[in-house]
Amino acid sequence: MDNLELYYPKELSWLAFNERVLQEAADKNNPVVERIRFLGIYSNNLDEFYRVRAADVKRQITIAQNDGNEEEAEKQTALMAIIQQKVVQLSDKFDHIHKDVLKALARYNIHILRKHELNDYQKQWVRNFFVNKVLRHIAPIIIDKKMDLLSRLNGTSVYLYVALRRKDRNTRYAVIQVPTSDMSRFMLIPPEKSRKKKHIIMLDDMIQLCLEDIFRGFVKFDEVESFSFKMTRDAEYSINDEIDESYVEKMSESMKQRLIAEPVRVIYDNDMPEDMMQDLRKRLRITKLDTMHAAGHYRNFKDFIGFPNVGREYLEHAPLPAIDSNAFSKFNTVFDAITAHDILLYYPYHRFLHVTEFVRQAAFDPSVKVIRINIYRVASNSRIINSLIDAVDNGKKVTVVVELRARFDEEANIEWSKRMTDAGIRVVLGVPTLKIHSKLCVITREERGAMINYAHFGTGNFNEKTAKIYTDYSLFTRNQELANEAVAVFDLIQYPFRRYKFQHLQISPLNARTRIQSLIRQEIQHLKEGRPAQITFKINNLVDNELMDDLYRASQAGVKIRGIVRGMCSLIPGLKGISENIEIISIVDRFLEHPRVMVFEGGGERKVFISSADWMTRNMDNRIEVGCPIYDKNLQQRIVDIMDIQFRDTLKARVIDKEQSNKYVARGNRKKLRSQIEIYDYLVKEEEKEAGK
Repeated sequence: MDNLELYYPKELSWLAFNERVLQEAADKNNPVVERIRFLGIYSNNLDEFYRVRAADVKRQITIAQNDGNEEEAEKQTALMAIIQQKVVQLSDKFDHIHKDVLKALARYNIHILRKHELNDYQKQWVRNFFVNKVLRHIAPIIIDKKMDLLSRLNGTSVYLYVALRRKDRNTRYAVIQVPTSDMSRFMLIPPEKSRKKKHIIMLDDMIQLCLEDIFRGFVKFDEVESFSFKMTRDAEYSINDEIDESYVEKMSESMKQRLIAEPVRVIYDNDMPEDMMQDLRKRLRITKLDTMHAAGHYRNFKDFIGFPNVGREYLEHAPLPAIDSNAFSKFNTVFDAITAHDILLYYPYHRFLHVTEFVRQAAFDPSVKVIRINIYRVASNSRIINSLIDAVDNGKKVTVVVELRARFDEEANIEWSKRMTDAGIRVVLGVPTLKIHSKLCVITREERGAMINYAHFGTGNFNEKTAKIYTDYSLFTRNQELANEAVAVFDLIQYPFRRYKFQHLQISPLNARTRIQSLIRQEIQHLKEGRPAQITFKINNLVDNELMDDLYRASQAGVKIRGIVRGMCSLIPGLKGISENIEIISIVDRFLEHPRVMVFEGGGERKVFISSADWMTRNMDNRIEVGCPIYDKNLQQRIVDIMDIQFRDTLKARVIDKEQSNKYVARGNRKKLRSQIEIYDYLVKEEEKEAGK
């Protein structure tokens, strides 16, 4: 199937996903503080989109032009134009929603004040606070004719572009980085009288109010003005081929490339005067392929993810207390619990403590001899890594596979690697040509003279922080066939030149693609034979053409297909004669939907898998990923039940259609059902059943 009309452009689908995030900010049924945080999430997502997706389109244009491929260059240039047009539309929506949210905050007596809205008392407090707390973090860049400003800026900060004007003299320019890495961007001004109203000033406005204090005595000026801007750089990097450098040194050097990479987007305050805007454009070497447009006053809105609730509790979501797993709690040790039967956890509903306990208990259990784990992203103060260091102190053999190329976590992972190596852990830096994205941990115990492996298979990272906001599955099993194959994955990573056979696990890039394709084709055969046939899946992204073609073929054969896709979806449901049997929804709510799940009816012998892999070419062919079958019938049913709840969502589910218009699923006469809350209640009841066994 080569017809491009069968595949929705993945970049535009990504923007459609981010529009769903923006819908959450617009939704007045969400608490107002959560709405402003969704604006932060949208902004953070858009930054990543430009650093990765839009930057790649720009790169493809350049490559095509250099190769003389005019047709491809025109195609990618047209796509970039559509991207820029769509982003401008979304930015207009963003500004409108932002204004609406500010009004909503004001109704709850929370006011974000601009510098011109401060009274005399507030101005004095701000000036005192600035001198005593902020000024020490300010180091302006005074621009001269020879300066390469682009090399002095990073792609993650918000800046103020400052014009220092003198009568009958040329204007001088300067740049100030807003020091959000050193202090909060939100400052609560102490009340002068009534404590009922809460007044917040942004760090940006605080600096702008005190601009003259920064430059007086250093630069002559008659008047000074400033406007915010933010630049986004290409996030890709290359590994040089110097064979005498270590892999870590290569990665460290490659990280520096991001600091000098070309910009792909600049957003600036729409009040910035034309002369300042043109000067900024020239100094940042903006081309017609780059996005540069005016927007609201504040830039780098991602900081609003952490917007503080200074009002009543009901202005943000009521917490859902994490659920204890009774399958673990009934036993003295995690190993006794897993021996009794396989255990499936679903975060953030279940406590991630059960994972950290798995590693912590292994660190001092005298029967444990070996711990193997692979790390993609971990928390900044990781209890898991601390336990691994404790394990070495207790004489265990510990092997940690660290993926240095986990995008935007590379520097942290390099530092973790050094720390663990210093502690005596055997650190394996993976396969240079393949990212390692699997979520494995295998603990080997000596039991009655035999070495027994306990395995963890997950869909998410070993990260205590994200486990509170990402939904993900963890399977704990003592099934030796599965656990032994997990050990073989670690061998594959260390000795990729050897040949490996996996009977149970789906391993990218060895057999995952062919196994999934085979399962899809088997459903077609089951349907032809009059047996139960249906495909249900849940993934983050669906953009691999081969897998989409197989789904199209299954649909044409009459197989019912249901999918939940959070992010990019290039498959187009509802095409006459092609995808009429495919239904896809997307759910965006308070938790980020992150699991990868596959359910095949199997002619009456249901097959259920959890996986670390999305249905993307990179995940199938260019990463080490692991998909694991769920053999326990009760756990299979739990996954099926949870997905059924999500397909019944009438509040947060959107239909993925051929226009990706993000229409909410029609409720009709059905009751209001918010799947993330319903799933929580379902799991509470499941744990009550487990406790009663």
